[in-house]
Amino acid sequence: MEKPVNQKAWLLVLPMLVIVSFSAIIPLMTVVNYSVQDTFGDNVFFWAGLSWFEQMLEDERMWGALWRQLAFSATILAIQVPLGILVAKSMPRKGPWVSVCLVLMALPLLIPWNVVGTIWQIFGRQDIGLLGYTLNALGIDYNYTSNVVHAWVTVIVMDVWHWTSLVALLAYAGLVSIPAAYYQAARIDQASNWAVFRYIELPKMRGVLTIAILLRFMDSFKIYTEPFVVTGGGPGSATTFLSIDLVKMALGQFDLGPAAAFSIMYFLVILLISWVFYTVMINLDKEEARG
Repeated sequence: MEKPVNQKAWLLVLPMLVIVSFSAIIPLMTVVNYSVQDTFGDNVFFWAGLSWFEQMLEDERMWGALWRQLAFSATILAIQVPLGILVAKSMPRKGPWVSVCLVLMALPLLIPWNVVGTIWQIFGRQDIGLLGYTLNALGIDYNYTSNVVHAWVTVIVMDVWHWTSLVALLAYAGLVSIPAAYYQAARIDQASNWAVFRYIELPKMRGVLTIAILLRFMDSFKIYTEPFVVTGGGPGSATTFLSIDLVKMALGQFDLGPAAAFSIMYFLVILLISWVFYTVMINLDKEEARG
């Protein structure tokens, strides 16, 4: 006879569900409501159907922001993932320096986003910033406020400085979980360093690296505070990513209907990518279980 399942544990989750309902579901319903309605003011709304979605799909500004967003996310992933793995492999596995390295690596992650933007805004200034003043003293006409390439490089380097530690810490967690017997067998077989990384370390890090890529892609895809503080989306619209464009549309122009449709499409893209990463992670876990 099967033992009856006790479902009372759901009562422990109930407060969290209530909080999530107020902080996420209700605002989402409000956004959906705005996305299918229009108004002439005085809180008088009328049905607009999918017209706002059609308008946004034909909006060249939104597509431009999307391509800039994808280019930014792809660039920082191409830099941060290999760099994070390299840093993780360079960190000690035993001894007193382990704690020191872990604390130092965690420090950039503790800095608020707006503070990071302010730091790099000052750091890159030509008059008082160490980076800007040094580069100009070396004969490099560096100005992130007027040069598109300089603005992009500044935003990318800023994000790499801020978030590579996360990838490094996750990769380090995967490395320290590898049993010593694997390395002993590799030494007996006289395997090269590349062979050890390719056939031992990288497969064992696949799970944590997938999580790292998911977290960094999601965070970079919705980045707002740092580039807004440093460049304000400029010069021109060179660093106007989706989030910045959305805020300008909703708060700057007060176009609530298009902004609501924009935000729902934004949300669906992130949800789709999250689902893809989740599916990949589940398949990796199944492969490891079979292996």
